[in-house]
Amino acid sequence: PPKRYYMQKAAISVPGEGRTLEAYLALPEERTGPHPAVIVIHEIFGPDRHIQDVARRFAREGYIAIAPNLFTGEIQQLLTPEAIATGFGFLRGLPPEVQRDPKQTQARIAALPTEKRAALAALMKIQDPAQHAKFAQDLCAVARYLRGRSDVEPRKVASVGFCFGGAMSGRLACADPGLAAAVIFYGNAPPADQIPHIRCPMLGLYGAEDHRITDTIPKFAEEAKEAGVRLTYHIYPGAPHAFFNDTRAELYRAEAAADAWKRVQAFLRTEFGRYSSLTGNG
Repeated sequence: PPKRYYMQKAAISVPGEGRTLEAYLALPEERTGPHPAVIVIHEIFGPDRHIQDVARRFAREGYIAIAPNLFTGEIQQLLTPEAIATGFGFLRGLPPEVQRDPKQTQARIAALPTEKRAALAALMKIQDPAQHAKFAQDLCAVARYLRGRSDVEPRKVASVGFCFGGAMSGRLACADPGLAAAVIFYGNAPPADQIPHIRCPMLGLYGAEDHRITDTIPKFAEEAKEAGVRLTYHIYPGAPHAFFNDTRAELYRAEAAADAWKRVQAFLRTEFGRYSSLTGNG
């Protein structure tokens, strides 16, 4: 596959929302298209250098990759690194069963001092199911943007998300019946009542030590099977949450990350079919 790429910035209008999403666009050097495309959905930290690097890696494989900033605007202003650190410090101290229950989590937050509650407000906002539905519509707008490009094969648009973005990859699969494939890296499963809306095959990649997420996946697999959704998933022994993120040395697991990347490439090649720009080994 092509080894070089071009990075651009893009602005995507979200119909009905009256706002414009910022996005990073990675284009393969080989411009003869149309190309398959991948929406790279960021972690809680936004489209940072790790996510931009993932987009570049896809471009080097011959994909058009876009990394939208779902936090464009108010959320980005509230979700400072300090707020994230404070919020995660608090949430990690909660028992897993409390972390999985928004009502219990909110009750614990309500008991905190005012300044700590403020730091957690933005973090809780992006975990609100109603906000997730808005993010899913934002991602539908990104998919429409890609399908409208002359260099994109409109039937071949997939999503790959990490952590928060993994959950959003699943939500996009529920919201966009035209999505060709969806990959979830260590993200929460979609709500059970939304799973029957999924029309594309899915790949899930999880760390065995990431109990808050991974312990819920067998149930997701059962719900997907009942709904006729083709879900393949793999759990990496000894791997924590965010094992694919090579900018976080304490969490990165090189062997698991390399295997996961190969699985993603094989999965997308299978679902997209054989394209002339995707004949390499990944």
